[in-house]
Parts: sequence; structure tokens; C-alpha cells
Amino acid sequence: MGNYRGKLEIIADILRVARENAKKTHIMYQANLSYKVLQRYLAELVEASLICFEDKTRCYMLTNKGHKFLDAYKRYHRTNKRIENRLRTANAKREVLEKLCKGK
Repeated sequence: MGNYRGKLEIIADILRVARENAKKTHIMYQANLSYKVLQRYLAELVEASLICFEDKTRCYMLTNKGHKFLDAYKRYHRTNKRIENRLRTANAKREVLEKLCKGK
């Protein structure tokens, strides 16, 4: 596959960092995001109540809903990896069959 991260992967990365009550710059570096992309995602995640901003500490914190998302994401990610592995195996077997159908 490649190194491309989709929206769900980026959200999960941000939430993993926010589990430890993180400041914006810490999230930006740990989740490997540009400031502009981080701003957009933080606003979206606060709106969705997955994280909240604590004025006193100036940190983002994971909410209960955010914890539920991470748990569900972990299960999804495991299932997705198994499916990708099975698909790779099936494609390799298909290639063998196609080669056997070709002459010389």
C-alpha cells in the first residue's frame, strides 16, 4: 500500500497523542501534521466532541467519545490488516494460475 494516511488514520494519530493531554505543537509533531492541517482537524474533532480544549492547562484532552473512537478504530485497523493480507495472498495465487494458463 503506501505511506498515504487517510482521514481515519490521521484522526486516530491525533487522538492517541491527545490521550496524554497534549498541547497543539506536541500533537502537530507527534502526529506528523502541518500546522494548517492540524488546525482543520482539531476544529473538526472538537466539533465532534472527540477531544476538548482545557483553557487552564492549554491542552487538548480526549473525551469519552474519543476513547470509544480509538477502541473502535483499533478493532477496525486489525480487521483491515487481516483482509489486506488475505487479498495479497489471493492475488499471488491468481498470478500463479494466470502464469500456468500461458504458453511456454
